[in-house]
Amino acid sequence: MRAGVFITLEGIEGVGKSTHALYIRERLEQHGFQTVLTREPGGTKTGEAIREILLHATSSPISDLTELLLIFSARAQHLQEIIIPALKANKVVICDRFTDATYAYQGGGREIDRQQIQILEAFVQEGLKPDLTILLDTPIEIGLGRANHRSKADRFESETVNFFQRVRQEYLELARSEPERIQVIDANRPLQQIQQDIDSILAARKLC
Repeated sequence: MRAGVFITLEGIEGVGKSTHALYIRERLEQHGFQTVLTREPGGTKTGEAIREILLHATSSPISDLTELLLIFSARAQHLQEIIIPALKANKVVICDRFTDATYAYQGGGREIDRQQIQILEAFVQEGLKPDLTILLDTPIEIGLGRANHRSKADRFESETVNFFQRVRQEYLELARSEPERIQVIDANRPLQQIQQDIDSILAARKLC
C-alpha cells in the first residue's frame, strides 16, 4: 500500500518548475518530511536515455505515436524504480512533470486522441495519480522568452506558438476538470509571491 504523498509540477516552458520544485523540497524537509525530487521524462537511467531521444533527436523525425509510447515507456520505468518505492516508504515524491504533461503536450499540442492517452495511462499507472499538482501558468510569449534565454531550444521548445497555445489551453482545461488536485498559480509574478502561494497550498494539505 502506498503511504507517501505524490506532488507534481506542470506548465509550459519557462514557468520555473525546476526552481519551484527545489523550493518545495526545501520547505518539506524543513518540516521533517523525507523527499524524492525527480523529473519526467527521465528520473532513471533508462528514462534519461529516452529523454535524450525525445528532446534532442535530430537525425530522423519521431512520429507522434512513437513519441507518446516513448514517454509512457520512460514513465513505466520511473514508476517501478523510483516513484512507487518512494511512496511505499512514506516519502514525498516531487516530480517535474507527469501525465498531465502528456495530455497537454501530446494530447493538446500534438492533437493525439485523448482516448489513446487514457488507455496507456490506465495500463502503465494502474490508477496512480498525483495527490497534488501545481500548475504554473504564464502567457506563452513570456514563458518561451524565458526558455529561449536559458539555453538552446530543444525539440519541444522549437515548436510553434500555436502548438504552445494548445498545450496551455489543455493544461487549463485539466485544471478546470480537477480543481481539488490541480492548483493553478500565476507564474508571471515576483518569485516571493509565487512562493507564498506555494506555502499556502502546502499548508492546506498539512505539509507546511
